[in-house]
Amino acid sequence: MRRPRAPLPLMAVTLVAGCSSGSTQPQADAGAERIECALRGAVQFTSDCLVERSISDGARILVVRHPDGSFRRFEQVNDGRGLLVADGADPLLIQISGQQIDVAVGQDRYRFPAKVVGAGGK
Repeated sequence: MRRPRAPLPLMAVTLVAGCSSGSTQPQADAGAERIECALRGAVQFTSDCLVERSISDGARILVVRHPDGSFRRFEQVNDGRGLLVADGADPLLIQISGQQIDVAVGQDRYRFPAKVVGAGGK
């Protein structure tokens, strides 16, 4: 005797609905830092992105959460580059401008606060 397969189609519908562009992921944890961002090719920066900082396998990770629930992950490094893309295939472009680092990945741009260290280590 064959078992009914109703649970499988129901599960598939639930997974598809969870991945639809209309759903929103939870926003950043309490204590996340607000930064300026210009997403999906926008010209103007807004203060709509939140950054969570954590340590994973000894690496300092920054997760930038977008208002729609999507996010990007970066690794913070001390070798003069500042940040690396922690996942994804889009190249990372960085420009230091005063007390901030302007970062572009794909069509998204972010402004991170920065402390620029001079040749004397200060």
